[in-house]
Amino acid sequence: MSSPKRALNAVHSSLVSGRRVGVLAQHLAARLPRDSRVLDVGAGDGALAAKIMQLRPDVTIEGIDVSIRPKVRIPVGLFDGVHIPTERSSFDCVMLVDVLHHAQDAALLLREAVRVTRRQLLIKDHVCEGILASTTLRFMDYVGNWGHDVAVRGKYFSETEWRNLISQAGLVINEKVDRLDIYPFPFTHIFDRRLHVLFELRKL
Repeated sequence: MSSPKRALNAVHSSLVSGRRVGVLAQHLAARLPRDSRVLDVGAGDGALAAKIMQLRPDVTIEGIDVSIRPKVRIPVGLFDGVHIPTERSSFDCVMLVDVLHHAQDAALLLREAVRVTRRQLLIKDHVCEGILASTTLRFMDYVGNWGHDVAVRGKYFSETEWRNLISQAGLVINEKVDRLDIYPFPFTHIFDRRLHVLFELRKL
């Protein structure tokens, strides 16, 4: 890894990643079924899943990703970004955290997640609504992903597009949270706003 990437990763980790993992782990842990087996699609280094399991010792999480990082905190398997390599209804819940806006085919990947879960999906992603929303999201995406060689596709969904995607996948919304407070003051006014969303979904 080049020096600029190492430097960016270090800065991002100290200023953003730790808080992000802690905040999202709280939100996700509170919504997982008891004693559940969970698949984390796009698990990265597994830091988020590991934190969730600290908060919820009854839960077991394993991950898949399109590339395996040198150091991971949970078991992470390789997949092609489209087809999830497991049988139907293998998990109680599937998590997709900031994944679908990177997907080559978000609708197909979501259908795959529906196929392998028995009952629940948790999706954390972005909503592209408001002044300079797309520009802000691209900047956050670039800062968070360039150091890990993750492609930034810049495909962010509007509120209407999210609801259509969810409905077409055969899912209904149990809960929608659009104030996650990932960033500390004063950055929350720039980078939180209502650009982040968490959906708790269930199969029809």
